[in-house]
Amino acid sequence: EKAVAVDTLRDPQHDDQRVQDPKWLVVIGVCTHLGCVPVANAGDLVATTVLATVHTTTLPEESAEDQLPSTSKYQHTPLQM
Repeated sequence: EKAVAVDTLRDPQHDDQRVQDPKWLVVIGVCTHLGCVPVANAGDLVATTVLATVHTTTLPEESAEDQLPSTSKYQHTPLQM
């Protein structure tokens, strides 16, 4: 963010002004190759399961902003056909 001229953005508020409770971090990841998402009319489905990455990450209360998260959990979800 600091490499971008904030005043050129659609919502020019800096994160320092927007963050009300730095205890929380919300991150969205999108698969760029769509290999993990069933697509309609794409032919035969080779995979039998889809790995859904559900990240539940927490930071210790005494942690600084630059510390890494202490835990990550991944949930394997069967593909329903």
